[in-house]
Parts: sequence; structure tokens; C-alpha cells
Amino acid sequence: MRPKQTSWVEQFLTHARHSLGEHQLPRILECLKRLSDEDIWWRPHSTSNSVGNLVLHLSGNVRQWIISSLGGKPDRRQRDKEFAERGPVSRRALVTRLRSTVVEACRVLEGLGAQELRRAHSIQGFQVTGFQAVTHVLEHFAYHTGQIIFVAKLKLGEDLGFTRLPGEKKRQSRLSLSQV
Repeated sequence: MRPKQTSWVEQFLTHARHSLGEHQLPRILECLKRLSDEDIWWRPHSTSNSVGNLVLHLSGNVRQWIISSLGGKPDRRQRDKEFAERGPVSRRALVTRLRSTVVEACRVLEGLGAQELRRAHSIQGFQVTGFQAVTHVLEHFAYHTGQIIFVAKLKLGEDLGFTRLPGEKKRQSRLSLSQV
């Protein structure tokens, strides 16, 4: 008997859930855990965003593009407020918001299939397929995760141990979503 083959759709959605929930999110949570409250809301200048702003922005983006658009929930996003916030929204509130958003988005992704990925959606005035919406979120989330990591390295002055090549020993234990 031949083992069941996984479709490209299942592989893609599994990768999307892994990237958001098991790869990027734990890195952001570790940065939030290690940064001071002051550092979370620090901006190098008035046109920059703080880590706190980026967390609010990621929560809003994932909610709008995945949970609302693909998951059918109401879209109540107020994007400008994500950047206008000067804090301090508490670390705990930021962690709770981002974690619950990613968990909910992963549930939506788990329920999708090829038909939903082909379906057209209008999000922020853009006409995109479900596939394009998911790839946008993955790319966007990774981009801002990198910015958050950069600020954490800048403020802490140390290697956070997130990157290792195959064969290298782990420099840091893997975080679970409940550790922050």
C-alpha cells in the first residue's frame, strides 16, 4: 500500500502555520521578553516605529488579511492607530494580542483548501487570491520580525541565538508559545 501523498496545498499551509507560529512568533516573543518596557517603545527618531508599534501592526495585518478576509470574521482594523500608539501598552498585552492573533490565524489556515486559496478577495483595496493573501502575510511578518530582532540586538548588544547552520549545536532552547 502506497502512503498518502501530501498535496502542495497541504504542504504550503503547513509551512505557513509553521513559519508564523513556530518560527517567527517565538522570536518576537523572546525579544519582547528580553527588552525593557522603555526599549519596547523606543524609536530612533519620530519617523521610525517602535517594537511595540510593529507588534500592534503585525497583529492588525494578520487579523485583517487572514482572520477577517480568509476566515470571514469582521474587519475592524484601524491601521493608523497601530503606528500612532506611543505606549506604553504593556508587554503582557502585546504578547497576548500577538499570540492570540497568530493562534487564531493558524486555525484559519488549517481549515483552508485549494478552493479558498484560489478565491479572490479585496483587502485594503488590493484584489488578491487567498494564496496571495497568505504569502503576503508570511513575507510581511518575516520582514517585521527581522526589524524587531535588529532593535533587540541593538538595544541588548548581544547575539540572540536564533540562527544556526545545519550541524551546529543549538545556542538557545526553543521557546514554546506559553513561555513568554
